[in-house]
Amino acid sequence: MAVADAGRLSASRDRWYNNPLVRSIAVQIILVAAVLGSVSWFANNTVTNLHERGIASGFGFLGQRAGFDIVTFLPTNSSSTYGYMLLAGLLDTVVVSLLSIAIATVMGLIVGIARLSSNWLIRTIATVYIEVLRNIPPLLVILFFYLAVIASLPAIRDAMQVGDFTLSNRGFFMPAPVFGANFDIVLIAFLVSLAIAWGVRTWAFARRMRTGQGFPSGWVGLAIVVVLTAAAFVAAGAPLSFDIPVKTRFNINGGWTIAPEFASLFLALGIYTASFIAEIVRSGVMAVNRGQTEAARALGLQGGQVLRLVVLPQALRVIIPPLTSEYLNITKNTSLALAVGFADLVAVGNNVLNPTGQSIEVVAVWMAFYLGLSIVISVAMNWFNARIALKER
Repeated sequence: MAVADAGRLSASRDRWYNNPLVRSIAVQIILVAAVLGSVSWFANNTVTNLHERGIASGFGFLGQRAGFDIVTFLPTNSSSTYGYMLLAGLLDTVVVSLLSIAIATVMGLIVGIARLSSNWLIRTIATVYIEVLRNIPPLLVILFFYLAVIASLPAIRDAMQVGDFTLSNRGFFMPAPVFGANFDIVLIAFLVSLAIAWGVRTWAFARRMRTGQGFPSGWVGLAIVVVLTAAAFVAAGAPLSFDIPVKTRFNINGGWTIAPEFASLFLALGIYTASFIAEIVRSGVMAVNRGQTEAARALGLQGGQVLRLVVLPQALRVIIPPLTSEYLNITKNTSLALAVGFADLVAVGNNVLNPTGQSIEVVAVWMAFYLGLSIVISVAMNWFNARIALKER
């Protein structure tokens, strides 16, 4: 009897619908079909409603003449197409994101380490900075910089001027480089020198791992880059000049201009996000075993060397994953540029949406661009995280 029951149980387990692999594949197929069906239903319903209301759909409007002009890093005019305007807004978003990420990373590292300082004053200042900014919406920080900090700068006629640099409430004006005909030679020499410096660094690292002997690869690489680039610059006839901004009674002409809207946005986002990164850095440093610090000091390393060579390399394994989220937040928070009139992707999209009425398409472009930027940042940070992860032998 027991043998027969065991046989029936074994036969039941051998049936296809009891196979875990088959069931998992079937469930995934059903879920994919449900998702595709839902997307298809929503898309068909949207297209039908648009046609019933006489609203044109599609992305053909991107090739039409925009008829308006905006101030962006790409040169634009009223003859530019809607697609080109959106591309200019995307470039502005990328530039603001990169600058904000750089400021937030540097300030977050400094403030996070200061939070762990044994000096009461430094530790208290860092704590106040973190606790205040972490509890304020980013939009208020942006408006504070734009309406209080930038607006308090002197007018053009009373602008602060140091040499060829001028600061006023209309922006920061500086000399703009003008590249000559042979500047490509200098650029090629610079790239070649970077490759040589990287080769020296790789050789020095392999030599140290093999023999234990150090080599000042950093200083040697810097010397190679400076010497080769300078030699190419002189040989090419110094193909570089500067367009100096000229101050008039009512304006400043020429040179490069950092607009108040742009400055207030990337400074506010960088300083705001630095408060979150500081806490991430603090938690990463505290996650490193105290014995590592004690062992480093026993070997004769000084405080700065202990932090740079022992603590931070190990803390990065804890810091990088949440740091990725903060970088993504910076990228998405650039959409708040609309509040100060900076021509980022969202602001340009609004200018495109109003005359065309293509709301669904413009929102789809927003979603696709932000999704693409987020994926690029995530892939880069995941690659870096994999590089510094502990490797088992």
